[in-house]
Amino acid sequence: MPEPTKLDHAKSIISPMPGAVVQVLVQPGDAVVAGQQLLIIEAMKMQNVIKAERDGVVQEVNVKAGDSVAVDELMIQMK
Repeated sequence: MPEPTKLDHAKSIISPMPGAVVQVLVQPGDAVVAGQQLLIIEAMKMQNVIKAERDGVVQEVNVKAGDSVAVDELMIQMK
């Protein structure tokens, strides 16, 4: 049986909870530093700020304000 491939999520911002995207604070090409706010998700009437875990450059933003996200959904891809 083939071994399952391991996905490298070190450069991915993944939704930690289901909710609605309130605001996206970065665009592709933006340089970000660890701790910088990337986007805001509203879940259960609370706004949750998603921050960068490490320095990098935003490669792709897969969500926009008003979108609904599920748990473990890829929201932002970093370079």
